[in-house]
Amino acid sequence: MTDRVALIDYGAGNLRSVENALRAAGAEDIDVTADPAALLAADRIVLPGVGAFANCMGALSAIPGMVDALNEAVLADAKPFLGICVGMQLMADFGEEFGIHKGLGWIGGSVALLQPRDTALKVPHMGWNDVTPAQEHPLIVPGEAYFLHSFAFSPADPADLLAATDHGGPVTAAIGRHNMIGVQFHPEKSQAYGLAFLARFLDWRP
Repeated sequence: MTDRVALIDYGAGNLRSVENALRAAGAEDIDVTADPAALLAADRIVLPGVGAFANCMGALSAIPGMVDALNEAVLADAKPFLGICVGMQLMADFGEEFGIHKGLGWIGGSVALLQPRDTALKVPHMGWNDVTPAQEHPLIVPGEAYFLHSFAFSPADPADLLAATDHGGPVTAAIGRHNMIGVQFHPEKSQAYGLAFLARFLDWRP
């Protein structure tokens, strides 16, 4: 039986590209949905995100029952979860874009503006960059991925850091705990590296 993947549609993600990448990685049953009940019926969950932290959290919270369903599916039922870009950042306690805004609070930490030590480096951090594992994890391997972001996640507990990249200093590339993983890079734009990562996520049994 093929796992059902819930790809959350809350108006703040690159949905079609992520769906196509998941299919290319081997997913056969993808439910692009804004229905909390569909989320609870799925086997694994993907939360994309493009834009500002506050807008994305606001859009997610505006769907009746969605945050509660996410908490139930991911925290209580321990379904495999993948957050992409701002979808990963929403796992934090709070974000600092346009003021302080509360996140899902799944992984302790905050999301703040990138401040490269080299002032010649531009923000946003855009383009291909290394993904360097910070510890062993079945989903994270060394390679190059595509990044596009101005804000970065700083986990409170170093044990939650799975991988880093460099943009005038270390920048979080992946975080995770138990059944949850979040990546700052865009797997759907990362060609072979991204598709291989998504394939590992689809097979992951945390």
